Amino acid sequence: MEIEIGRGKTARRAYGFDDIAIVPSRRTRDPRDVDITWSFTFRDREYSFPLPVLASAMDGVVDPAFAITMGKLGGLAVLNLEGIQTRYEDPAPHLDAIASFSKEEATRKMQEIYREPVKPELITQRIKEIKDGGVLAAASLTPQNVDTYIEAALAGGLDLLVIQGTVVSAEHKSSYAEPLDLNAFVRDLDIPCIIGGCCSYQGALHLMRAGAVGVLVGVGPGHACTSRRVLGIGVPQCTAVADAAAARMRHLDETGYYAHVIADGGMRTGGDLAKAVAVGADAVMIGSPLAAASEAPGRGYHWGMATFHPDLPRGTRVRAGIKGSLEDILLGPAHENDGTLNLLGGLRTSMATTGYENLKAFQKAEVMVAPSLQTEGKFLQQSQGVGMGR
Repeated sequence: MEIEIGRGKTARRAYGFDDIAIVPSRRTRDPRDVDITWSFTFRDREYSFPLPVLASAMDGVVDPAFAITMGKLGGLAVLNLEGIQTRYEDPAPHLDAIASFSKEEATRKMQEIYREPVKPELITQRIKEIKDGGVLAAASLTPQNVDTYIEAALAGGLDLLVIQGTVVSAEHKSSYAEPLDLNAFVRDLDIPCIIGGCCSYQGALHLMRAGAVGVLVGVGPGHACTSRRVLGIGVPQCTAVADAAAARMRHLDETGYYAHVIADGGMRTGGDLAKAVAVGADAVMIGSPLAAASEAPGRGYHWGMATFHPDLPRGTRVRAGIKGSLEDILLGPAHENDGTLNLLGGLRTSMATTGYENLKAFQKAEVMVAPSLQTEGKFLQQSQGVGMGR
């Protein structure tokens, strides 16, 4: 249903994770019987992950050591190939400095740190470090730099490329520079590409048609992102993911190929992960929840890829704290009751409680607009700052 904004301008209502609830079905299920495996096929090669979680390509979240740990736990971590790991041979002093900045000086001083150019030889080295750890190597490049750095990444043995920006389209126009021919690039590359962000039906559909094995859905929902204020753009995540899921079905009808929808950002708890899948996601990409892992390189801080933009920063450094090990955050056991630990246990138990045996079945779950979901009966928790009152 469209709402009139003014004469000649209407708008759709959109919903985020706090706006909806998953409705239990007529059956329940033993959590041990629930399968949360995420898998896809690319050119007859099967890729399978026990955990349907990607770690965001952000410097406070992923370094080679973190990527190895994440891979061994069953997920997939994405390394930012235009970040601090490929600008400095030893990034540790610069990560220490970022953690030490006051909030007033953080953005300006981070811009100074990130003026150091990306070094292709470090791209190759970092990918090799991940591969030497015995896990798949996934990494991200921006559309404007992917042609420049892809050979260095492939030389290191890159397994999966993420082409990522605030918004990525298959029809970028410029009268100043030759834009990336996304269709040709993806077609000629012999490794799978995940592409994003996008937040609309048409945007997702055109990225799928360009050959993406998966699309990242999310413009501005991340905890460290300020694009929604700086640029005024974005769509709340539940609506964005549902629209991309509809595009996925049209693409499947047109081509017979199933392109995956990856909810990127805005999730904090196991319940948020469950809602993302219930509205159509095949997997999720998260940053700030994993920045709180003891293995994360950010020293308890988290910042986005556009935080250090030299002209128009669109992110901020936020304090994530240290909640526990990466295993605690993903798989538990939890020692907090707010849903921020054992995220996959929360997803698995949500699926079991509502009766669904795997992720694709869970995408058919009934959801309901529930504006009082976070507050109904929660006065004592809120007034005491515990549980759902945090």
